[in-house]
Amino acid sequence: MVSFRKKKDLLQVGFVLLMLLLSNIFSDYFFTRFDFTSEKRFTLSPITRNLVDSLKKPVIITVFLQGDFPAGFKRLQRATRDLLDDYNAFGHDRLKVEFVDPLAGANQDEQTKILQDLQSQGIEPTNLSIKTESGLSQKIIFPAALVKCGDKQIPVKLLQTRIGLSPEEVLNNSIQNLEYAFSSAIKKASSGGKPRIGFTEGHHELSDLQLNDALRSLSDGFEVGRVNLKTIPFANIEKLSLLIVPKPDLPFTELEKFKIDQYLMRGGRILWTIDPVTAEMDSLRGHGGEQLAFNKQLNLDDQLFSYGIRLNFDLIADISCAQIPVNTGNVAGQGQIQLLPWLFYPVLMPVSKHPLVKNLNGIRTEFVSSIDTIAVPGIKKTVLLASSPYNQKITTPHLISLQMLEQEPDPKDFQSTPKTVSVLLEGKFKSDFKNRPVPEGFTEKIAVLPQSKPTKMIVISDGDVFKNQINEADGSPFPLGFDRYTQQTYGNKNLLLNIADYLTDDSGLISLRNKEIKIRLLDRAQIKSSKLYWQLINTVLPIVMLLLYAIFQQYFRRRKYAA
Repeated sequence: MVSFRKKKDLLQVGFVLLMLLLSNIFSDYFFTRFDFTSEKRFTLSPITRNLVDSLKKPVIITVFLQGDFPAGFKRLQRATRDLLDDYNAFGHDRLKVEFVDPLAGANQDEQTKILQDLQSQGIEPTNLSIKTESGLSQKIIFPAALVKCGDKQIPVKLLQTRIGLSPEEVLNNSIQNLEYAFSSAIKKASSGGKPRIGFTEGHHELSDLQLNDALRSLSDGFEVGRVNLKTIPFANIEKLSLLIVPKPDLPFTELEKFKIDQYLMRGGRILWTIDPVTAEMDSLRGHGGEQLAFNKQLNLDDQLFSYGIRLNFDLIADISCAQIPVNTGNVAGQGQIQLLPWLFYPVLMPVSKHPLVKNLNGIRTEFVSSIDTIAVPGIKKTVLLASSPYNQKITTPHLISLQMLEQEPDPKDFQSTPKTVSVLLEGKFKSDFKNRPVPEGFTEKIAVLPQSKPTKMIVISDGDVFKNQINEADGSPFPLGFDRYTQQTYGNKNLLLNIADYLTDDSGLISLRNKEIKIRLLDRAQIKSSKLYWQLINTVLPIVMLLLYAIFQQYFRRRKYAA
């Protein structure tokens, strides 16, 4: 009887060992995981899986968020590590991930050089305040990563700041954005050829210096250059993945409009950033603080109207606005400079759930106008950006004066519906040159298409939205979205990069920005009032249960073996 029990026990042990062995063998060939969270926060999207699985070259991801951090940054660090572990699991050893502290063990001079090197690669530091027993201490950290494939490297910003959000919400938005940020960087670094983006010139558009950071930021993942529509052959326009029209001041000829139109008809993507009204801060300061804002004549109204958009000849004054420096007088011979809100520089807070603008920081604009959408069959329109409800629309021509800064705006005069300033249009567009002759001067032989392939465009009624500020001291450009007066960084650069990704990529990568992770914050008031109760539940109750189990086990054994 005893030997039979031993054999049975040995068989059971052998069966368990065999199952463990088989499971280990299968785990080498098959990978899976179970995600029980409602928002599937630990599950990579099919888009990311296909991207990582299709890598042909090794990719090295260096994360600079390493070290001892407060709880919030530890959470971001842990979320980044967990996500990259998933990437590794699907990457079949083509992904190498390393976490480093770039300033560890470096002296002051070495740290300065490291900071400069990282900033030149697009890795921006953050000054973190840490509470200690003696007060607050400052620590420089790098909430960023670098994705490298071959000789191409793309910086990844891990911390997504946004005006008006609590630290918990900022971290939550940052964690939500991690998969998109890394997948987008991996795709740009590992792709063979770069999509081409052309910025138009020849109509007094923004200069290369004013577009410096926009051109530099896009050049990480795209081939970027200027396009003169008057001289470029149409065959070369067709090679562009995206055409950007950055704040023209002179009218377009019919020949140029025809090239844009037929580029769109062939599936081309266009980003229009246009000021319908002439109003400039430099002109205001140079003409005694006054300027007549008047309508521009760009000869684009009919073309945009046929596509489903009308740019209105007005200016939006918004209480939610940026500040400008103003000389408020002299004290002891010294000019007194004060920052005052300038109503014609609206800060647009994205409220749309579209992945292009979701969770972006405020967008700084200058002399922005309203947009109306036109009912055009087959065109889907999505409002991306709008003013706040506390706005006032001013019809032009209108005299603008810096003396308006001295007047406190009456909230009663600034209550209106939000004004649309940016629209995404998608679908099949009707040609503006349908049933019209080819413009004089166009000698290339092409088929004039009356309707476009499925394509998309974005219209923004502010030509300065992607213009970087210039350092007046040495003429060097500031980063796009950085306000040199308030030291505030707005979301303009991220908006540009999102638009470029969305308009040039049809894989749906931008949809990863729709990922949501719910914040489940503890009720601090309830924690304080129920502190003793939960301490007893978590410490005393397990001990009591263990003692009861031991007493029951002892009683049961005595009853069983008493005979």
